[in-house]
Amino acid sequence: MTHYEERLQRDLDNIRKQVGALASDAERAIANALQAVQTGNERLAYKTILEDGRINRAHRELNKQCYRFIALHLPSATPLRLIEAVVRVNIQFERLGDYAVTMCREAIQMSKPPEGVLARELELISQHALHMLNGAITAFNESSEEMARTTMGMATDVEQTLDVVYSDMTAEGERRGITDLLAMFVVFNMVKRVSDQAKNICEEALFAISGEYKQDVRHEILFIDEDGSFLSPMAEAIARKQFPDSGRYHSASRNPSASFDPTMVQFMEQHGLGMDLSKPQKLDVTQKNISKYYVVVSLQGPVKSYIQNLPFHTSALEWDVGLPPVGLGEQEANTRMEELYRDMMAHVRDLIETITGKETP
Repeated sequence: MTHYEERLQRDLDNIRKQVGALASDAERAIANALQAVQTGNERLAYKTILEDGRINRAHRELNKQCYRFIALHLPSATPLRLIEAVVRVNIQFERLGDYAVTMCREAIQMSKPPEGVLARELELISQHALHMLNGAITAFNESSEEMARTTMGMATDVEQTLDVVYSDMTAEGERRGITDLLAMFVVFNMVKRVSDQAKNICEEALFAISGEYKQDVRHEILFIDEDGSFLSPMAEAIARKQFPDSGRYHSASRNPSASFDPTMVQFMEQHGLGMDLSKPQKLDVTQKNISKYYVVVSLQGPVKSYIQNLPFHTSALEWDVGLPPVGLGEQEANTRMEELYRDMMAHVRDLIETITGKETP
């Protein structure tokens, strides 16, 4: 190893050591903040708030070391990827410190620690988020691709659990004061952000290891209507065909018909859009099922007429596309289907562009 290579490796090792120390401080801050909330320990809350200054100082020093390393070594390939990743995770660790401070301040404002169902849910989701954070830090520090991918897969569980939590918070409204309820909402939101940052750290670990860039998210989108024979499967088929890489698409109905409308099936086949399902599917309105959808689109009436308690993270859209061509003559039916097809295509395109931020062809 040449003198230059030894110096480069020594500087990289020093940066990795600083990352490890900062990560440990951030992880400890989150754990202490959650303990302060769960136990009402104000002394621990104030201590954690004041110790955030150390995280901020370490964040600034690590930034300086990274840019000094770039200026001195003009790195390329693997060392450059690592430094890029460190610059980004450095920001994430600083934000984790901020989340800990926010939770501590909310703990201080609460009249008493959470109890009952909210206490149990906070304990469960806190353990999950801390496990994710520990896995993410381990993946980054040890350059473990397997650990990074495993940890990233846990993020969905946190989000789905939170949708249930927000419903329970509404039910708890009469038992707790508004200040405590708002404080709990903020705390749960911070826990969600901890899991988000853990996922981001895993993505940076993968980038540092192999140069893999963060993949675009493929959101779950559900189309709903009354009987599932025409409108919702048409929208699903259009989305699947035209934008296969931009989302995962589903259709369901309140009172599903025994089969799809044969004229619709024939029309779609003529346009190269086959039906992936054998028959209409019944809408499952349980929170566990609905919470996986990023967007629910109603093609007949208000979304809330189908799903009364829409999950916190799910958005609702209502497209006024009109009625399917039932009872019309063949020529009128074909004309109406073409109108529906064009209208549906425009709606789907607008939705995908809004979600992805990319113009579609």
